[in-house]
Amino acid sequence: MNNFKRIFSFILPYKKYAYLNIFFNILYALFSTLSFMALIPMMQVLFDQAKRNTIRPTYQGIWELKDFAEAYLSYFITHTTDTLGVGYTLSIMVTVIISIFLLKNVSDYLALFFITFLRNGILRDMRNAMYKKTIELPLAFFSEKRKGDVIARISGDVNEVQASFLSILELAVKEPLTIVFTIIMMLTISPKLTLFVFIFIPVSGYVISLIGKQLKRQSTKAQEEQGVFLSTIEETLGGLKVVKGYNAEQYFNGIFTESTNRFFKLSNSIGNRQNLASPMSEFMGIMVIAILLWYGGSMVLIEKTLNGASFIAYMGLAYNILTPAKAISKASYSIKRGNAAAERVLEILDQQNPITSKKNALQKTNFESVIAIKNINFRYEDENVLKDFSLEVKKGQTVALVGQSGSGKSTIANLLTRFYDVNQGEISIDDTNIKDLDLHSLRALMGLVTQDSILFNDTIKANIALGKLDATDAEVIEALKIANAYEFVTDLPKGIYTNIGDSGNKLSGGQKQRLSIARAVLKNPPIMILDEATSALDTESEKFVQVALENMMQNRTSIVIAHRLSTIQKADVIVVMQKGKIVEQGTHEQLIAQNGTYNKLVTLQSFE
Repeated sequence: MNNFKRIFSFILPYKKYAYLNIFFNILYALFSTLSFMALIPMMQVLFDQAKRNTIRPTYQGIWELKDFAEAYLSYFITHTTDTLGVGYTLSIMVTVIISIFLLKNVSDYLALFFITFLRNGILRDMRNAMYKKTIELPLAFFSEKRKGDVIARISGDVNEVQASFLSILELAVKEPLTIVFTIIMMLTISPKLTLFVFIFIPVSGYVISLIGKQLKRQSTKAQEEQGVFLSTIEETLGGLKVVKGYNAEQYFNGIFTESTNRFFKLSNSIGNRQNLASPMSEFMGIMVIAILLWYGGSMVLIEKTLNGASFIAYMGLAYNILTPAKAISKASYSIKRGNAAAERVLEILDQQNPITSKKNALQKTNFESVIAIKNINFRYEDENVLKDFSLEVKKGQTVALVGQSGSGKSTIANLLTRFYDVNQGEISIDDTNIKDLDLHSLRALMGLVTQDSILFNDTIKANIALGKLDATDAEVIEALKIANAYEFVTDLPKGIYTNIGDSGNKLSGGQKQRLSIARAVLKNPPIMILDEATSALDTESEKFVQVALENMMQNRTSIVIAHRLSTIQKADVIVVMQKGKIVEQGTHEQLIAQNGTYNKLVTLQSFE
């Protein structure tokens, strides 16, 4: 119930649909009960058991309502039969019964009609909230979680909450009210017989609870397993070239098959437990009805304390309890499954994001003088990646960071953009700590070109315009020209409106990287961060991209993380890093003259 309370905030925008659903469920429960009660006078007429009453009764108050209703009904039957005949009386009663059943089914439809808007509205809002939260969470979160597991939560678990967990709305009104109204009517017919029904409900509930005890734990395991095989799909599709190139299809197929087999066994166990609820509750109900038939039959035939028509209607009412009782048992299982799914959904929604803007964060629209990195320490897990690291980048400078893999170069880019936060020390722009800046405005100051060209399954224009969503075709084309990409784009079938496929797979590596550069150019930020932007390219592509980078870096402050040293010889300052520390810095010529670490790196690459 605690999880349901927390999901309740998603229900509030749709409360009018919830109220309408409750209203029509009340009507359904009422008409469902009346439909059986309406059979009593009809059967009394059929079997000629109706009491004759020629005196019209008078209403004496609510406490005498039952006696008044019985007296008025017998008066109506007597009067109508005497004046218009028994056939007319029967036709009126049949019309009343049909009308009650019609109203019952119309109420049921309208209750379902309105709850459909509520269910689907909650599904949409929860999915939107999950997606919004997912893209807001820091990169560190996804280094611990499988992407497939997150996808499973947004798709499968949210759907389970909508389909299963929200059945509590039906459970709370429709079925219990049907049982309550039915029992009230049964008590009016025979309190003695109704005692047997009170035995059935708690016993049935206890048996069903025993069956469903393990359901929530198994449902959690099944949903986690779904995350595993979705992750396998996502990873193998992303790395299909490697899978095929290493003939590893059988290996990954084995991993996937093992996961789906575990899911198969869990699903069978869960399904079988759920399927047991309905026959178990129905069997227990029939047992009680058998006892009612025996005891009620003796009251009709031997004791003569109950008439036949009332007994038949009573049995109908008793059976009427079975359907909602079965529904409650099924819903209780669904709630256990939904509860497990809700926990997984809420785990994401409740996830704290440590990298956010402060309450009164400063807005900054331009870069004026200097980026200062002061005595920072940073670790991803246990060991420090950067140790007491300090660096100044002045406006208009191109500063290159070089060093062996693992020296901490890319970490600088991650910290400047606040993908991660420093553990100690401070990074400031124009003497303002970046933690005091609004996160959106901080990232608006920076353009980022990464080693992996991250493109989306959309048109060239849509990919480039991410940095400026209202960009015109002319602005996109100008950015493409600066990025040395316009020539190959004009050869494509639809120019800038050509779809480039999943991750831009219709293009070569060099073409993809030039589009990434064009995206950064169009954004036109004052600070540019290039994270090994040419390291994955062949020599010819690198020449095109290097020209594009030089065009882009003109009149900008640039921080270049470089693997190929030939690309950064013109940098104003080259910073040589080793194990998270600066070991050398200066221009290309100065560092060569020092004959130190940088010179060794250049010599090694020259041999290569």
